[in-house]
Amino acid sequence: MIKKILLAAAALASVLVALVVAFLIVVAKQPADFRITRSATIAAAPAVVFEQVNDMHKWQDWSPWAKIDPNVKITYAGPAAGVGAAYTWSGNNEVGEGTMTVTESKPVEVVRFKLEFLKPFAATNAAEFTFKPEGDKTSVTWTMTGTNNFAGKAFALLMNMDKMVGGDFERGLSNLNAIVSGAPKPWPQ
Repeated sequence: MIKKILLAAAALASVLVALVVAFLIVVAKQPADFRITRSATIAAAPAVVFEQVNDMHKWQDWSPWAKIDPNVKITYAGPAAGVGAAYTWSGNNEVGEGTMTVTESKPVEVVRFKLEFLKPFAATNAAEFTFKPEGDKTSVTWTMTGTNNFAGKAFALLMNMDKMVGGDFERGLSNLNAIVSGAPKPWPQ
């Protein structure tokens, strides 16, 4: 009887080890680099839209994360807008903690950022907004790129980051449109 139990336990252990190894191989083969992009046409001139993105003090008016944690602590550093402007936040588990710094700013063309996340997980990514005039409107594209470590690859297997973060980008672009076009804000979300 004990021999049968030991054989069953050994077989179960072998299956578990094989499953863990298979999972590790699947995770390791996932692409490390990611790119999340969303675009919208905004009912305002490029200069008006650019000002909202380039000035870190204006982000709280339209950011998709602004209303998630009303107690978030925000600190600004550097100039209010343009290269060197920085925005540090510390909030609840949904908002996390990190710093966003403008690394490039070309009026009515592009604003690029370095994103340094500390919580809920450490990561450094790049983000950018590009602006293209379309008559009296502006085509805005919001992109975030980065590289996943092993844990990030495993998380991406369980959660669709493009859908999750992309949905936040869509809400942010909608909020941005509401701010610059004078339409009522779509809060709460």
